Amino acid sequence: MARAIWRGSWTTRLRLATGLILFTYAFFHFINIGLGLLDPVWMNDFQDARQVISRSLAGTIILYGALLIHVGLALLSLAQRRTLRMPFSMGLQVALGLLIPLQLLPHLVHTRFAHEVFGVNDEMSYLIILMWPNESVWFQSLLLLLVWIHGCIGLHLWLRLTRWWRSVAPYLIGAAVLVPAFAFAGLITEGRRMMSDFGDEQLRAAYVDHFNWPGEQEFQTLFSVKDWAHAVFWALLALTAAVYLGRKIWRRRHTVRIRYVDGPEIRSELGMTLLEMSRANRIPHTALCGGKGRCTTCRVIVEEGADLLHPPGEIEARSLAAVGAEPGTRLACQIRPAHPSTVLRVFRPDGRKSRAHASQGQERQLAILFLDMRGFTARTTGQLPYDVVFLLNRFFDAIVPAITGAGGVVDKYLGDGLLAVFETRDAASSARAGLKAAVEVGRALERFNRRLTDENASAIRIGMGLHLGNLVLGEIGAAGHATRTIIGDTVNVASRLEAETKAQKVELLVSAAILQAAGIETGELDLQEFTLRGVSVPIAALPVACASELDSILGIKERQSRNSA
Repeated sequence: MARAIWRGSWTTRLRLATGLILFTYAFFHFINIGLGLLDPVWMNDFQDARQVISRSLAGTIILYGALLIHVGLALLSLAQRRTLRMPFSMGLQVALGLLIPLQLLPHLVHTRFAHEVFGVNDEMSYLIILMWPNESVWFQSLLLLLVWIHGCIGLHLWLRLTRWWRSVAPYLIGAAVLVPAFAFAGLITEGRRMMSDFGDEQLRAAYVDHFNWPGEQEFQTLFSVKDWAHAVFWALLALTAAVYLGRKIWRRRHTVRIRYVDGPEIRSELGMTLLEMSRANRIPHTALCGGKGRCTTCRVIVEEGADLLHPPGEIEARSLAAVGAEPGTRLACQIRPAHPSTVLRVFRPDGRKSRAHASQGQERQLAILFLDMRGFTARTTGQLPYDVVFLLNRFFDAIVPAITGAGGVVDKYLGDGLLAVFETRDAASSARAGLKAAVEVGRALERFNRRLTDENASAIRIGMGLHLGNLVLGEIGAAGHATRTIIGDTVNVASRLEAETKAQKVELLVSAAILQAAGIETGELDLQEFTLRGVSVPIAALPVACASELDSILGIKERQSRNSA
């Protein structure tokens, strides 16, 4: 998954890299402003420390190079777009990005330019009193918000491809609110302090001398440079719009027919990607990474016209190979149909229920438990169906609370057995929850069997396989009727371990992966290797005759490890 977030063309990766540089600079800049809430000396000292890097030759080249490249690539991307239709979050990010230079250019002119040309001591206090209390402070506060929101949206659109992003996002949202709030508080506090000091004539004169305050002629020059910079930016925007409109007018002379399986038939401009065609014609089309080739959620199966498409490029081929895509599968964000085609969207939002995210699945490393009742067929032969159902329900009523109480969820019931998953925050806690559930199931079974003995009924025997590994959680089934389930090799291993308990005459087989993830030392344990049908490599596991004794077995080994240490 780490590779997935860096997939894409060189321009995509360059925009990411430059964006990260600028976001890092903005973060420390905002922290710098916020220190005005605590102590102006700290604020100015922190600025001096930052400028050792940012105003060095290397720092200047990296920072301003990143700014120019990021803005240039953004304008180039807009000029090359086939349609301006895009998801709301992406559209908001673009709009904010276009507003940022309008406020950033005056800031740069009155700080770095004034410092280099007129020798102005552009400490944070100078900049704040320069704006206070006129409308400039509101515009610069708006700039702070624009930069921060633009950067946070970019981070979200980028990192949501990772497995860990969803778990840490709530905490980062808090940080995302705290950072600009801290900066605003520092801005207001320092602005009031400086305004109070400037009311004293002696302090005012001292500050003017300390800052090397620009004179009237210098300010006129700064305003002229600011106006010139704005004019250049507006010219670049006009050029971008002209290129976009010119390309659109030229393309409208040529169209191509696209038919969507279970969808409409459209005619769209030549030169657009299939994803752009979908968006331009309001056709629902999933694209988790925003159409940059870093995921495969926009993939389609080209049923007609596949032989007329251009071959996959390096980015598309690598992404399709990563998911083992079947022949005829292409990425909608990468293909540009030039001939009539019929396509099937692999992930298509349904009118009644959105399947865009749930159906594509989420990869996690979790513990799962397979459980099966031994001798069920022989036990129930000759019994009435209602009696069989009654026995099963009593059995599940006895053992399922042990699973749910440990943090597990029954994914599905399999006749006389079940599959449970322990979906916790990480692999370690999932492994511990699975071990606890196995012990509690063993104890619950012993209590249930005592009741059966009192009823002159034979005891129930079970087999359990407990394993941990990578699996995919997602919706499986027809749109609108899909259920959430788990799939993957880990499920197969757990199932085979459960089946192996019958040959081993034990209640439970616990894989070494579970024990290691739970932090349990396995050197003293009686692990055995099992060659399981359908599993390519042998699996090391611990046989446990009675599941209720697992905690005492592991406890003994833990004490032995501590004593030997």
